[in-house]
Amino acid sequence: MLGMLNKVFDFNKRTLNRYEKMADKIEAFAKEMEGLSDSELQKKTPYFRERIEKGESLDDILFEAFAVVREAAKRVLGLYPYRVQLIGGMALHDGNIAEMKTGEGKTLTSTMPVYLNALTQKGVHVVTVNDYLAKRDAEEMGELFQYLGLTVGLNFNGLDKDAKREAYAADITYSTNNELGFDYLRDNMVLYKEQMVQRPLHFAVIDEVDSILIDEARTPLIISGQAAKSTKLYLQANAFIRTLNKEEDFSFDEKTKAVQLTEEGITKAEKAFGIENLFDLSHVALNHHLNNALKAQFVMQKDVDYVVQEEEVVIVDSFTGRLMKGRRYSDGLHQAIEAKEGLTIQNESMTLATITFQNYFRMYGKLSGMTGTAKTEEEEFRNIYNMQVVAIPTNRPIVRDDRSDLVYRTMEGKFNAVVEEIAQRHDLGQPVLVGTVAVETSELISTLLKKRKIPHHVLNAKQHASEAEIIEEAGQKGAVTIATNMAGRGTDIKLGEGVKEIGGLAVVGTERHESRRIDNQLRGRSGRQGDPGITQFYLSMEDELMRRFGSDSMMNMMDRLGMDDTQPIRSKMVSKAVESAQKRVEGNNFDARKQLLQYDDVLREQREIIYKQRFDVISSENLRESVEEMIHGTIENKVGLYTAEELPEDWNLDGLVEWFNINLLSEGALQLNDVRGKEPDEIVEVVWEKVKHTYDEKEESFGEEQMREFERVVVLRAVDSKWMEHIDTMDQLRQGIHLRAYGQNDPLREYRMEGYSMFENMVAAIQEDVSKYIMKAQIQKNLERQEVAKGEAVQPKDGEDKAKKQPVRKKVMVGRNDPCPCGSGKKYKQCHGQ
Repeated sequence: MLGMLNKVFDFNKRTLNRYEKMADKIEAFAKEMEGLSDSELQKKTPYFRERIEKGESLDDILFEAFAVVREAAKRVLGLYPYRVQLIGGMALHDGNIAEMKTGEGKTLTSTMPVYLNALTQKGVHVVTVNDYLAKRDAEEMGELFQYLGLTVGLNFNGLDKDAKREAYAADITYSTNNELGFDYLRDNMVLYKEQMVQRPLHFAVIDEVDSILIDEARTPLIISGQAAKSTKLYLQANAFIRTLNKEEDFSFDEKTKAVQLTEEGITKAEKAFGIENLFDLSHVALNHHLNNALKAQFVMQKDVDYVVQEEEVVIVDSFTGRLMKGRRYSDGLHQAIEAKEGLTIQNESMTLATITFQNYFRMYGKLSGMTGTAKTEEEEFRNIYNMQVVAIPTNRPIVRDDRSDLVYRTMEGKFNAVVEEIAQRHDLGQPVLVGTVAVETSELISTLLKKRKIPHHVLNAKQHASEAEIIEEAGQKGAVTIATNMAGRGTDIKLGEGVKEIGGLAVVGTERHESRRIDNQLRGRSGRQGDPGITQFYLSMEDELMRRFGSDSMMNMMDRLGMDDTQPIRSKMVSKAVESAQKRVEGNNFDARKQLLQYDDVLREQREIIYKQRFDVISSENLRESVEEMIHGTIENKVGLYTAEELPEDWNLDGLVEWFNINLLSEGALQLNDVRGKEPDEIVEVVWEKVKHTYDEKEESFGEEQMREFERVVVLRAVDSKWMEHIDTMDQLRQGIHLRAYGQNDPLREYRMEGYSMFENMVAAIQEDVSKYIMKAQIQKNLERQEVAKGEAVQPKDGEDKAKKQPVRKKVMVGRNDPCPCGSGKKYKQCHGQ
């Protein structure tokens, strides 16, 4: 066991030793590069590309290439990468995570592996958390890359397809994680291959990798349309839940945030809604609405989990404290909160395409990332993304003073102490950054500071348009900045004149976050590049984390000692207890993300099959062979269905003949005598010969070119419509699958089995649809491929102030006696209305 642990801990040491030796080789090129003229330095790019074409690997040219970028950075940007930045660059090139403290120059570090990998001309994506950082880095680092003869693209929300295609065609593309994922989904919804914008996913460097791959991992990217559903049940469920009594009618566990009806509550619900059994299959929808109403009423807190703005419920990101405009809680929870708040209930949306960041980024040939804090989630990065975390030493020693937590009896005592400390440091002129977990905390401290007439800036979820500028100024003399969690992440706080002499930036944490990593990020705001600084966390026994993990004994101890609100405990034992609680929460969160990935992998495998088939459809010249396979499969299925009985006299041959005449052949083309007395495989061949003959006639009549396009139109439409319905059905299956555990069944195994079965059914439905339309629909002269549904990306974008209007999925209502829209010439009731 000990040997295994040593192996894990030694990985960082061994890796750094190897990189140190490699750094010596890079530095050996320094003099040579310094002696080159600009044009000689710039000629290195075509020279490297030539070497790659001749069969050399990127590792073969790494030392010289890194040295070229280093020298170019000095000439173009006035920056010369430190030795530790060379080491960070090598970690990124190896497809790992470089953990570099705040202010160590991650952006410059990334330029070396990005340049090296861009030499392959397969495209490198530099991923940031928001549009502001993508634009800033593309402009600043773009100068360096362009000087070295590489092309740089900037991809952001709002660009048209041509501009996006151009951005992705560049050697290096800067983009947000959201936009990359959405472009992938949109590319797999296009009707023509030429409309796709992305190239195959080659290499990505993710800035603030923990934010994207850990904090955002459970948030799926969704392209959504509207599904019209009644809002009445939301209102009824909300009205009923308001009549319940805690403990008697429902139980609420503060630790797990689980809320559920008791036996009493279930009986009340059955009485109120006039039903016999709430858990009957016919009442699944009601049960679901009641659970959502319970969650909305007792778990989701206003101004903590969401805020109400302009008559809308807006989600607050629990990690960044930002408003997530345009995003909605799924599965009816958002509508339940709207009912709770007395707002207009909006329609639930229908998912047209979806993917999680976990599965999107695992598609890259090579993935790497950088952040100031990753070691606490090392196991997750290794297990899920196959990336090791390499802790890069700082360029200068850290001299910041990280003080032990101060624990107060009540919140009131804690906040009074926080304001007192801010006032004292402000009097000295020392800049203070106050970190809060919730929006309401930042507003409370702001109110207390106003009473003391202390000028300050507040950065919270309700206003973050100019956060980068405010964060940049947070290190100036006398500045007081209150920020929810990691507002302005990616922006350095540089110390103003004379600030070093008075102790540097003071960071005051008003509460411990449930993740140690977020606390470490807040600490890391101070003491960059060897600057002085101080960090201090203030806690109270009434904080959520303390309440959830047993503060009762500590509270009793404080009572026994007769401690009041002005006397804090500063104890390593308390700090250890808090850290232990955080580890437990982190473990729970990791398990939840791992489980999500296991479920999502079921859909991922299916998505990859469908997207590959779809790509084959839009890029293939001739689909006839594939279509014939689908028709043959449909014939086999139908013959099997009508001849399922053991005895031939029990077979439904009349029904079989009728089905084929209505759906694949013309009226009377197949006669009872054609199939009577034959075995099922013989019947298949009889029908297939007639269908093939009809197919040939149709192609002869309309011409080969038009027939090929007709096949593409039909197959695309069938695949898209059935796939969208399938995503929706899989989502519904996923929501209720956990109930199988009550029957001693493994929900994940059940989900896999049923998901596979549903996928097979979907494939059969696609085959049947294609067969019917190919054989029965009339080909129009002005044949055009059409989207099955219009969709909108509903994941939030940084800086967007208005949520995009959700599209409505329109359905054409066809009367029973109207002509069938498939173009067969039959009445709807005799064709697709059966």
